[in-house]
Amino acid sequence: MNDAASKTARWSPRALLERLGVIVLGLLLWEAAVRGFEVSPLLVPSPVAVFDQLVRGVMTGVFFKHGLYTVAATVIGFFLGSLSGFLIGVLVSQFDAFNRLIYPYIVAFQTVPKVALAPIIIVWFGFGIGSKVMMSLLICFFPVAVNTIEGLNSVRAEQIMLMRSYRATRWQIFRIAQLPNALPYIFAGLNVGIVLSVIGTIVGEFVGTTNGLGRLLLDYNYAFDIAGVFATLVVLSLIGVVLHSILRAIHYRLVFWQRRPDQTLGV
Repeated sequence: MNDAASKTARWSPRALLERLGVIVLGLLLWEAAVRGFEVSPLLVPSPVAVFDQLVRGVMTGVFFKHGLYTVAATVIGFFLGSLSGFLIGVLVSQFDAFNRLIYPYIVAFQTVPKVALAPIIIVWFGFGIGSKVMMSLLICFFPVAVNTIEGLNSVRAEQIMLMRSYRATRWQIFRIAQLPNALPYIFAGLNVGIVLSVIGTIVGEFVGTTNGLGRLLLDYNYAFDIAGVFATLVVLSLIGVVLHSILRAIHYRLVFWQRRPDQTLGV
């Protein structure tokens, strides 16, 4: 199946109806379970109550205000964390000194739970957006760095030896052989990092802030508004899906030689 046919199949009316049907079925089962077992709204709200809170939050602009803050912190932190992870990955893969001296400390730092660092980050960077950006940066740095290192080191030795036999410089080997080969690995790290960045931002907002969806979650939780908590989680999920989809679109635009997971071989 070619690329155009694959896109047509994925966005055909039948495919969209199937996806919508799964969502509707899940919501109906959820509503039936809540009503049938008479579950308290303080434990699990009904989909109707969640939808009501979702509409109310959208109409009042609460979700837009707090969501914009969370998205800004996430995107900035993801960009800075990905850039630093890529640069460190390049240095570690290209220079033995960096591999010996820096990489062990990167691994050691990764073993420290980032949640435990959140209070320290708040003390250092304050209650503003800077601390949320730093949490997002720290949590997405490692997957990008590790995947960059693995991708750059995965080039076949024969290919590098061939280029060296033609007197290619280190920069030429990196640009022509190593970087194109590493792009799928790098984007794999980026796809993981963008999701983790949202989590890092929310953790930072939990610890201390007056804005953001993380703070909104705490406010709803303190007020025992569980429907509001679920509605906020829906907004967070949508943000994560949109950011991940944008990154995947960039991925397959740049790494055009890589087959999409949803493509199958045609006959």
